[in-house]
Amino acid sequence: MRVLVVEDDEVIAGLLQQGLEDAGYTVVVAYEGREGLREASESAFHLILLDVMLPGLDGMAVCKALRDRRNRTPILMLTARDAVDDKVRGLDSGADDYLAKPFDFKELLARVRALTRRERAQKSNLIRVADLEIDTVEHRATRGGRELSLSHREYELLVALASHERQVFTREMILERVWMSEPTTSNVVDVFIKSLRKKVDEGHESKLIQTVWGVGYTLRGPE
Repeated sequence: MRVLVVEDDEVIAGLLQQGLEDAGYTVVVAYEGREGLREASESAFHLILLDVMLPGLDGMAVCKALRDRRNRTPILMLTARDAVDDKVRGLDSGADDYLAKPFDFKELLARVRALTRRERAQKSNLIRVADLEIDTVEHRATRGGRELSLSHREYELLVALASHERQVFTREMILERVWMSEPTTSNVVDVFIKSLRKKVDEGHESKLIQTVWGVGYTLRGPE
């Protein structure tokens, strides 16, 4: 499981990274608010540990920005503040839980496990790749918080690619999954890929839908 730690104190960040990695998590560290916001927007994480007091953009602002973009990654806020008003502000900004420093690392791990269990339960209805999110219950997709206007066929094609991130699909595989037994030709896949790519990737620096020359297509987030 991938965890993003946004903490400007390098000693604390290092301890969190080491402890979480020892517990089996993959950890990415950001030391500044805007850096953390960018990481959380461009890559998929199962949990974000977010310090409140950050340079540039504080944790409350980062949390609110992510929720405004409909990023639903669980957020555990970490802060030296323990006042009730600060906890309320953190939760109101969209945080899922709040832990005041200094904290016992065993308690932090318990909170992390609880939030990631909740995230796994919710994720059965969500497909998330970088800042692309697909709600398979409501049949809607967003990129960077902006809803995508997709036809039924475009939506089915996007789900097929996103639910198997990084897998390369040949045109024949896509026809089988999306068009099933309907009679059509393989070049229709190219037409729909072109249309879908315009809606999903246009205006974004990170291009998710990619061509694997001589093979087919894949959808993958940034490394």
